[in-house]
Amino acid sequence: MFDFTFHNPTKIIFGAGKETLIGSELHTAGINRVLLVHGRNSVVKSGLLDRVMASLKAGNIECTPFGGVVSNPLLSHTREGVALAKREKVEAILAVGGGSVLDEAKAIAVGALSDEDVWQFFVAKEVERALPLFTVLTLAATGSEMNGNSVITNAETRQKYNISSPHVYPKVSILNPELTHSVPPDYTAYSAVDAIAHVIEGYFTKQPGTHLQDRLVEGIIKTVIETTDLIMADPGHAKARASFMWTATLALNGLTPAGIGAYSFPNHMIEHALSAIYNIPHGAGLSIVMPAWMKWYLAKNPSQFARFAKEIFGLASGEAGIDALEKWFVTIKSPVRLAEVDIPATDIEAIAENAEGLARQWGIDGLYPKETIAEILRLAV
Repeated sequence: MFDFTFHNPTKIIFGAGKETLIGSELHTAGINRVLLVHGRNSVVKSGLLDRVMASLKAGNIECTPFGGVVSNPLLSHTREGVALAKREKVEAILAVGGGSVLDEAKAIAVGALSDEDVWQFFVAKEVERALPLFTVLTLAATGSEMNGNSVITNAETRQKYNISSPHVYPKVSILNPELTHSVPPDYTAYSAVDAIAHVIEGYFTKQPGTHLQDRLVEGIIKTVIETTDLIMADPGHAKARASFMWTATLALNGLTPAGIGAYSFPNHMIEHALSAIYNIPHGAGLSIVMPAWMKWYLAKNPSQFARFAKEIFGLASGEAGIDALEKWFVTIKSPVRLAEVDIPATDIEAIAENAEGLARQWGIDGLYPKETIAEILRLAV
């Protein structure tokens, strides 16, 4: 283990019907007025928005709704939310939805307390403060309910960039696994891929010598696979939905990389270019990039790939482990080739150039110049 500091300030309230507690939690925190950020239709059709609004009313919390968040949330819509939050003088942001809603809510929380354009925090400026954030989660995938990360897409520049700050950790996140029962099979698959990608990045790119953290990662991956298979067979499998939801949270709440030393997120770096340019689901992009990157990276860490194959799939070689993961992606109907999402091989150079910009921002362009990124992407043709 290497030296580390682990601090996660988010209070998790987990269980059926717990969304009715959000008004009480806000009241206890001394919040009187919130901006309620949500998506388009699902929270309305399910009745969740009405239950949340009733809880807010019971807690004497004034609420300004702000809907319309899309998958791969957009800077333009975020700016509208920032302006509304300022105009209404809200004291906190309440996000009701999946990872995209939470990501945009975090960006709004930052922008609401700044005179600068919110995009500056994604490209240059450090976050120094933000409005407090509360969440009610409806889709398990990104871990945004218990971390300080936010990802926004600038459609004009085709950049999908992130902020990472302790100031945007949610104060309280409510996780009711029953809210995920209506998630369709394709987004269930993409969520599973995302959760696996979150732990695989550090698992393969870290320094050796952190056996306990490896075991945590392996447990998360195996649980994701097991529960996803159960959910695909029975979308209403309550125990599997609950386990999956908590597993996805643990995959990106800072627990697994604690003490592993330096590591990087190359799969996410490359995928952000795919979804920034083509607006494909994040998990779908990751299931294309991940096996290709693993094939390219195998020679750089053969012992860890051998361990992965043995511990996850009971197989004897790194190559076999990569092949097994790719075949599992196929089984759950998540794409593994660029052509499956209508991305032509002739676009690879442009994708690589886009991704190189994020590689520079993350400080990994030395290992991942655009030529290398293009080489990786050709393994997904």
